[in-house]
Amino acid sequence: MIERNSLGDRLTLAAAGLIGLAGVALSAAAAHMPDPRFLAQAGLLCLAHGPALLAIRGFPLRLGRLAAALMTLGVFLFTADMLMREFAGTALFPRAAPTGGTMIMAGWLTVFAGALIPRGSA
Repeated sequence: MIERNSLGDRLTLAAAGLIGLAGVALSAAAAHMPDPRFLAQAGLLCLAHGPALLAIRGFPLRLGRLAAALMTLGVFLFTADMLMREFAGTALFPRAAPTGGTMIMAGWLTVFAGALIPRGSA
């Protein structure tokens, strides 16, 4: 494990912790809802991407901070939209969930690209 302590690394770790916590909480809440569709989706997304952010932080990956930022913002948008739909009956804003999903996919694509860039580049 590479020991780093930059603000970006600490923010990524903090985001991973909050996203993981949200995943467990949302999944638990979904178990008690008559129609858990939105909460369950948000919970699963958080449970998948909290650990992904930990993994990104643990590697000296080119573009790792960009990938983590895209995933974090994408998870926030997607989850916030699912929560708004569940509790307010409306979207966060038009196309919020697809925008968040696209950002998450862009984050994963950035992980892919960053893995292919040699350490002496970029």
